[in-house]
Amino acid sequence: MLVIAVAFVFLLLAGVPVVFVLGASAVIALVTTTDVPVAIVSQRVFAGLNTFTLMSIPFFVFAGVIMDAGGISRRIVEFASAVIGWVVGSLLQVSCLAAAGLAAISGSGSADTAAISAIMQPQLRRRGYDVDFGAAIIASAGSIAQVIPPSLTMVILAVVSNVSIGALFLSGVVPGLMCIAILMVIAYFHARTGGPAYRETEPFTFARLLRTGWAALPAAGMPVLILGGILGGVFTPTEAAAVSGFYGLLIGAFLYRDLDLKRLPDLILRTVSLSAAVMLIIGTASVFSWLIANANVPQLLGNWIASVSSSTLMFLLIANLLFLFVGMFLETIAAILIIVPVLSPIAAQMGVDPIHFSLLIILNCAIGTVTPPYGVSLFVASSVAGRPVLSVAKKLALPLAGLFAVLVAVTLVPDLPLFLPRLAGLID
Repeated sequence: MLVIAVAFVFLLLAGVPVVFVLGASAVIALVTTTDVPVAIVSQRVFAGLNTFTLMSIPFFVFAGVIMDAGGISRRIVEFASAVIGWVVGSLLQVSCLAAAGLAAISGSGSADTAAISAIMQPQLRRRGYDVDFGAAIIASAGSIAQVIPPSLTMVILAVVSNVSIGALFLSGVVPGLMCIAILMVIAYFHARTGGPAYRETEPFTFARLLRTGWAALPAAGMPVLILGGILGGVFTPTEAAAVSGFYGLLIGAFLYRDLDLKRLPDLILRTVSLSAAVMLIIGTASVFSWLIANANVPQLLGNWIASVSSSTLMFLLIANLLFLFVGMFLETIAAILIIVPVLSPIAAQMGVDPIHFSLLIILNCAIGTVTPPYGVSLFVASSVAGRPVLSVAKKLALPLAGLFAVLVAVTLVPDLPLFLPRLAGLID
């Protein structure tokens, strides 16, 4: 175990891409500490990918790519502007509300952050808003795509933890909306003290609300189709992902007519590229996780936690801190595939509901995409805004405080994430 830990840290600090860090450190440990043939690596990679549910990943990625190219993102933002464009600091409020809408379609935090930034940042500059704070809010709101269903991260975590995808999807609704709501409150109070630029608001009209709402209605059908189909038993999560991609294609190409079918090969190629990167991480991480399990790390860590305290709350605190720390340095999927197999057996031993524990992991991962040095949503928002990452990071204190407040609430009150799955009869 010491060999794999040293190899992992050394390669990570050397700047080696995470996918190669996972595979190389596992192979080094395998060769130097065991008699197991190296051929087992390819077998474990295949076994890690040989899951029907993981086929949903390229379909969900395709749906997100189509959403952006087909004009769905723009119509969601326009509807959000019609709903709340009259509030002080309206552009910040619209960014948060649009993030919630896009999260229910794309399932990708970085994609949502990029889409919202591209649409809202020029307006933030024109109106004289604090661009750095705007980027911080957009990054924080965009990261919640991992929490609000459907979410790629949830699909992967459900496979790793062997929990119901439908139940996990529903568990994210209340905490996700809480995150968006608290970010909107923070944006409002920032705008109240931000000067006259934040008081240039758009008048509310029912005509504009109805017009933009009607235009966004087909886009809103995608989350209804996905969740309704899964929860109603019409199709599996993988089939739901395929249907969502086809639905997005129909909407973008034939209803909105913003999607040129000549671009379809390029969009498919982009989907394949993004999906392959995710799948490669999953495959190499499965080797890493298998070695950790063989080294009896879960049992050793469980014994250590039990020696520290037998309190369930203390375990959840340690788990939260561990995931927050790891999320600062590792890509979300890699963090899940490495740590969840270690902590899930301990959580079960401590009597923690698996859906509650999984949702806590998702929340931590979402926060990790905003926190430096690895926060991918932070980098995307900074890049689109044309601002240094450090300048935007300095404005993250209040948005992160809001997200941490929700994390604490969900940790202490399990009924917040478990209410809807219980209501739907998916858990006891």
